[in-house]
Amino acid sequence: MRKPGRREKMLGQSAALSLGPWESTSAFACACDSPDFFTPSRGYLAFARGVLLAAALAVAATPAFSQAAASPQRIISTAPSITEMLYTLGLGDRVVGVTEFCHYPPEVREKAKIGSYLRPNIETMLSLRPDLVVLLNEHGLLADRLRGAGLNVLELQHNNLEGIYSSLRSLGNRAGVAEAAERRIVEIQAALEGVRKRTASLPRRTVMFIVGRTPGTIQDVVAVGKGSFLNELIAVAGGQNVFADAAQYYPRIPREEIYARRPDVIVDMGDMSDTDGVTEEHRLSVGKLWEQIPSLPAVQQNRVYPVANDIFVVPGPRVVEAAQSLFEMIHPEATK
Repeated sequence: MRKPGRREKMLGQSAALSLGPWESTSAFACACDSPDFFTPSRGYLAFARGVLLAAALAVAATPAFSQAAASPQRIISTAPSITEMLYTLGLGDRVVGVTEFCHYPPEVREKAKIGSYLRPNIETMLSLRPDLVVLLNEHGLLADRLRGAGLNVLELQHNNLEGIYSSLRSLGNRAGVAEAAERRIVEIQAALEGVRKRTASLPRRTVMFIVGRTPGTIQDVVAVGKGSFLNELIAVAGGQNVFADAAQYYPRIPREEIYARRPDVIVDMGDMSDTDGVTEEHRLSVGKLWEQIPSLPAVQQNRVYPVANDIFVVPGPRVVEAAQSLFEMIHPEATK
């Protein structure tokens, strides 16, 4: 069996995966490694990586809590998206520990590693003497275990854009940089609106964004559904997600549904085990793979795009880059 690669592990940071209106599977609750998703039968990690503030701070809730006095100076991040948020708020120098799959910004590679998103090492975390550990709701009972060990914990959830803003705001409030958080939120919203305005007079092409499939085949396809931040970014970029009617974040798609939906654009990061970029060899192989379904408009119009980039699997401040990249794939004529 193929060993899961970095992209697949990173996808596991999010909500439990429910596979589409056609098929559902039990949630792989939270045990993945950064952004979001897992298909137990094939080893794909669940891409729905959490975002929507559910910050249940016991410490912050106490009447005696003083933000100025308690601003944390030694922070542990347990997910790539959290790490990126901390750095975008100027808190990188306070970060003392991150997961093995936190790769951005580059300087984070020098930070102490606390294990994976799925299996953080509590002893290592304690040895770093953190005054705040930031988790996702999907970490389940880990928050209780850490509180039981005497650590302060902040829980976040960000599966969509509003969740990203909420998590940035929650981090800013907890770390004493509330104004910086509000500025960053406004910047992200303005940049996304700028991308949206560029699409105003352009046709809204239908898009299928694939986040998982059996390598080398068009089988066990997992696509972006309604709840994901990627669904929102497709709309921002001037597209229409063909599976926006699926209630799940990342539904599993029967092949006949692909025929029926006839996407104008296919964005395929389905069998990439890494997120370090697409080689020319892989680009050609993915194009040839989709030639098996020549009736699809995306195939006929040469709009099949293999991608391999963390911006599509980490719901965080780089959503602007993801939206811009999607815009260039959906409307290449507007970028010339």
